[in-house]
Amino acid sequence: MSLSCVYSRARVGLESPLVTVEVHLANGLPAFHIVGLPETSVKEAKDRVRSAIINCGYEFPAKRITINLAPADLPKEGGRFDLPIAIGILAASEQLPPVDLSHYEFAGELALSGELRPIVGEIPVAVASSQSERILVLPIQNTEQASWVKQANILGINHLTQLFPHFSGQQKLPLVEEQRSVEVFPELSLDISDVIGQPMAKRALEIAASGGHNLLFIGPPGTGKTMLASRLAGILPPMNEDEALQVAAIQSISHQEITGKSWFTRPFRAPHHTASSAALVGGGSQPKPGEISLAHNGVLFLDELPEFERKVLDVLREPMESGEVTISRALHKQCFPARFQLIAAMNPSPTGFYNDKRSTPEQVLRYLNRLSGPFLDRIDIQIEVARLPRGTWASDTQDNETSEQVQQRVQTCRAIQLQRQGKANAHLDSKALKQHCALSLEDNEFLELAVEKLGLSTRAHHKILKIARTLADIEQQESIQHNHLVEALSYRAMDRLLRHLTSAVAV
Repeated sequence: MSLSCVYSRARVGLESPLVTVEVHLANGLPAFHIVGLPETSVKEAKDRVRSAIINCGYEFPAKRITINLAPADLPKEGGRFDLPIAIGILAASEQLPPVDLSHYEFAGELALSGELRPIVGEIPVAVASSQSERILVLPIQNTEQASWVKQANILGINHLTQLFPHFSGQQKLPLVEEQRSVEVFPELSLDISDVIGQPMAKRALEIAASGGHNLLFIGPPGTGKTMLASRLAGILPPMNEDEALQVAAIQSISHQEITGKSWFTRPFRAPHHTASSAALVGGGSQPKPGEISLAHNGVLFLDELPEFERKVLDVLREPMESGEVTISRALHKQCFPARFQLIAAMNPSPTGFYNDKRSTPEQVLRYLNRLSGPFLDRIDIQIEVARLPRGTWASDTQDNETSEQVQQRVQTCRAIQLQRQGKANAHLDSKALKQHCALSLEDNEFLELAVEKLGLSTRAHHKILKIARTLADIEQQESIQHNHLVEALSYRAMDRLLRHLTSAVAV
């Protein structure tokens, strides 16, 4: 009888828990059993492994083979366990040179010929492997992304037969060097200078980028709402290493393509208004990330906002506050990060124009009531985007700022916030709000009176303070001034529109 132990990694959300692949060869009738809560794709590994071992010139043991994937209560799925199972069988049957396999971790799917096929979720595997200080053996197609993890020791192979000369010392495989391009920022194809006119909307876009605030554009069709929203990602500050790694990890488990050149580019997700709740927040029998997690550290753009189902939008309320989403199933519970910046666009009426006399105030109010109050309460900036006045096309052609110019100011403002409180203003909690958004007695009385007149909630009161703090940071002032509060209060277009319609309907 012979026994071998090989280490691998499972995939549970963004985590990669350690799995010990125990292989036992015993005398008796030839059999091949895999235990340890394997799913169908793992059970099928016995056929792939048998063919791969034989086609690589090794002998498949004619014994009773038992594979235990420990821990036994952790579900195992995918083809990633093919390689460690094959290594375990070869080691147990003494067809590999004597080597301490405890210093290695293996993950990879085997073809029948013994070639390696890529796996899903290589970045979380590399992160966990680097923490355990083991050498990670992966298919060559996964090594580029896995090498982005600092301090990870990666070996890339494309065929099972490459491991024998490596373990015997005949032909050592070199560790994979980092293959990511350093500080490569692609040229922006969507520039804010393409937007004609709309200075107030551009101002709101810069404020939202500077403080990480959520933003809603309200205006008739053809005023540039979608065009403006698509330029937000281009003026946001680039991600740091940790943020980029988080985004890459989510994309790696979601079959999303990511290259070294787009490493620091913030994600921009724009789901269609027919998207379901599960598509936005994630779901499935094996929970997978949704659009809000794919937009982590980036932008989530919802165009034609009232066309989304109300219950779909309301599932965003908790992630907008907490920055994460928890998906619970009968046997699984997964938590995915979802710190996204929401930008939305909508028409002010079902006909597109508010004063076209094609809809009554009751119809307009019914249309706007598709958006719940608590959801709107979580949007910091609400601004009207009006139709371009006559002569704009002729006058506004030369003086438009580029995204690069705006981004420089945004980076300066964001640096002030990070140095002062370690986070963007939009993410300040109540304690930090009292510390960094203190007002004079006169300004505090003015704000409380304005909040009372507009009928705003406590959350909206805090949002106004955060926007005023961002306005002060843009001007590099230490304290919030009266003019900052006045401007922050002006970004409540939806509140004013709803109050006007409610009054008109009541009359």
